[in-house]
Amino acid sequence: MDWKVLFSTFALLFVAELGDKTQLAVITMTCKHGKPWPIFIGATSALALVTLLGVLSGRAVICIVPAPILTKISAAMFIVLGVLMWFEVL
Repeated sequence: MDWKVLFSTFALLFVAELGDKTQLAVITMTCKHGKPWPIFIGATSALALVTLLGVLSGRAVICIVPAPILTKISAAMFIVLGVLMWFEVL
């Protein structure tokens, strides 16, 4: 087990998910239904499945596209999305 990768992934996602739309949706669902455990289990299952899809697709993409090129493509996509958001196109 690569503990460094595990903990850095945990830290990155924990900080990235704070206050995002998923957390706000879970807060809203809990306020509306007042049943935290089913909401926690549903949200955790959904996030686990989405993460699994990301890991599997990431594994497939890295077999086709070399990591340095993939990094540059990802960075360019973030810049384009940022510019589109800046000009309120998105």
